[in-house]
Amino acid sequence: MYWCKIAHTEAEFEEIARLNYETFVEEIPQHQPNSARKKMDRFHHENTYIVVYKELELIGMLAFRDQRPFSIDEKIGKVEQYLSKEISTKLCEIRLLAVKKAYRTGRVLLKLTQALTAFAYEKGYSAAVISGTTREEKLYKQMGFTQFAPATGTEDALFLPMVLTRQQFETSLQQRLAKECHTFYPGPVKQNEPFNYSELSHRSLGFQSLFEQMRNKLLQLSGAEHVATIVGTGTLANEVMLGQLKAQQLGHGLILINGEFGERLRRQAERWSLDFDVVEEDWGSTFAINILESYLQKGSYQWLLVVHGETSTGTCNDLKGILQLTKRYDTKLCVDCISSFGAMPFTLEDCYLATAVSGKAIGALSGLAFVFSQNIVKSSTTLPAYLDLANYQQGAIPFTLPAVLVANVETALQAYPERYGQLQQRFNTLLQLPFMHYQVSTRQYPMLITLQLPKALANLQSDLKLNGLYVHADSQYLRRRNFIQLAVIQPDFELAIERLHNILSYYKQVEDA
Repeated sequence: MYWCKIAHTEAEFEEIARLNYETFVEEIPQHQPNSARKKMDRFHHENTYIVVYKELELIGMLAFRDQRPFSIDEKIGKVEQYLSKEISTKLCEIRLLAVKKAYRTGRVLLKLTQALTAFAYEKGYSAAVISGTTREEKLYKQMGFTQFAPATGTEDALFLPMVLTRQQFETSLQQRLAKECHTFYPGPVKQNEPFNYSELSHRSLGFQSLFEQMRNKLLQLSGAEHVATIVGTGTLANEVMLGQLKAQQLGHGLILINGEFGERLRRQAERWSLDFDVVEEDWGSTFAINILESYLQKGSYQWLLVVHGETSTGTCNDLKGILQLTKRYDTKLCVDCISSFGAMPFTLEDCYLATAVSGKAIGALSGLAFVFSQNIVKSSTTLPAYLDLANYQQGAIPFTLPAVLVANVETALQAYPERYGQLQQRFNTLLQLPFMHYQVSTRQYPMLITLQLPKALANLQSDLKLNGLYVHADSQYLRRRNFIQLAVIQPDFELAIERLHNILSYYKQVEDA
């Protein structure tokens, strides 16, 4: 198995020096021999080395550098004189491309190309230049490079100035490399099937039938009496829920916060000028029912708002226990189920309001938001029409609903209830991966796992990206805490998890060496 990472250990730098010597001293007589049979590059401390392994053997490398002058500038003058202004906007240089002779195959080149583009493309470089030996011209062309200036060097070590532009990558390589990529994001969910009904009007009888099928399945899974379907995100669904609390003038409330999305509810509630108190716990901690009861005993709370599945840590708050408590104290329970709905079976039959979306655990395309309720509400002239829940409860479809989204959700819902078992099984598989001892200790649910990595593993996310494996780690609240997350909701999970397990196993051995 071939896989890539950024070199950072002394053992890796030793291997790089040996491969550098074998390639650019013994094979290509570019430098003088030495008894140590190692060659340290003169830009070593400015280089970022991307290395490729065959299991535990370092078999190839390239060096990335964006500081001027480039080594190729020293050979032919500033490269901008040969390149268009558009290409020259933001340049980087690739050097020391070397692969052990026994491994010079298309598969190894594809891995290096994938790693290089994952590393450099998202940084916005307009092009990468390389001084490639004529002996491996075919290799460079396979990676997408083209010659842009006359050859330079000696007869024994002749080099071609070559460039890989952003446009060349996007038109020729991106699609091929995309087939090698898998995500562990908690949304959006990759869609493998073609979309249907893009031409169907939301005013047609055909659409009405499709919509009713989706609606009935949502009600069946939720246990709610009513569901409003809105074009938008989970944030919008929460706005509709909070807008109802405002329009109905329900009075004093309580918001429970133990993660980023509880914080989001507080910020939204403040914008609605709701009257509320807050119970806060550390991220990953759950709420003690006896402490919540002490709040409800002391205060007169008409409503309580909580996130069920707190995505920021993978914490599952005790919906059943909180619901029993709010029923006892005649408090209306409102729940953000955006991350948890579809991940596991639970009922919303006694919840006053609850929210969910299409593009999370359900596995459908992002774009539809759902607000579940137990009662028909009265229309409010104080709310914007699009946020008035009553508009969605009158039987008619008040605003445009794309049939393609409705059909996509209806198809995804056909996987239930069997999907619950599939997600649980996938979750159990995640627990067997290396590095799972870095899990955030919390009450989990079968949607995602959160790891808090030590500084020694700070490069793990970027190294996985080099191999086409994307974990959830770019949000600011995750970066601040060194969190990375792996979700189980993507359709190609079984293929992706096998690759991830193998790479993590080798990665751990390399890091521990």
